[in-house]
Amino acid sequence: MQQVFIPRMIHRAVRVVLVTFLGLISGQIALSDEDPLVVFAAASTTEAVSAAAEVFTSQTGIKVVISFASSSSLAKQIEHGAPAGVHISANPAWMQYLEERGLLASGSQRLVAANQLVLATSSENPPETGSDVAETLFIALGDDDRLAVGDPAHVPAGLYARQMLEALGLWAELEPRLARAADVRGALALVERGEAPVGIVYLTDLSVSERVTVLELVPADLHEPILYPAAVVAAGDRPEARAFLEFLVGPMGRQAFTDNGFLPPP
Repeated sequence: MQQVFIPRMIHRAVRVVLVTFLGLISGQIALSDEDPLVVFAAASTTEAVSAAAEVFTSQTGIKVVISFASSSSLAKQIEHGAPAGVHISANPAWMQYLEERGLLASGSQRLVAANQLVLATSSENPPETGSDVAETLFIALGDDDRLAVGDPAHVPAGLYARQMLEALGLWAELEPRLARAADVRGALALVERGEAPVGIVYLTDLSVSERVTVLELVPADLHEPILYPAAVVAAGDRPEARAFLEFLVGPMGRQAFTDNGFLPPP
């Protein structure tokens, strides 16, 4: 029986379609394994963006290199000339920061996902929950324990956490007891290691740790919507970057996010 090389045929067909698409939007295309597409992405998107990039590369042959960090850190790096092609932020405010400075390709912003805040705690010995989020926090923290958060001064998860605490009237009381981390995964690690009995993180973060579980979901009306915009960086605007952005908002990109617990954007 003759062997049929379906995967290679599919790969070739997809690549032809991609080349045609990129030719339409740019008039030319130059794919190079020696010049990979650099993506800057929020730490909370690590698994989703890695999965999306893997599929994208397998279908197009375009290599993708991803740098994960807090959205604020990545925005500042882009502002100082870091060579990114696509930026994915966990907060629209930091994307707007770049937009206002003319650092994004005009009109390229797209929403790729949404998320939800949770109170996270040890899965081995979770505290009791109260009648609402505020009471649950005080039960978990006791008299002197600390609350793990991404630093509210610049980390999106921390900014949302501050909004939540302010809405509950608890910011002034709990602000001195915050254990501030450089990004949301750092806050999760503090709970994992037992350095804080509870942390405010994204629901999606819990999928990467068996040692941490949801203590309580945070009502969405206590903070601004948690949205993830993506955009092409002006200095790295090339066909490959635009193709990856379109991939993220397409069916397979969306699936990579939903498979990792993200909500679809509004």
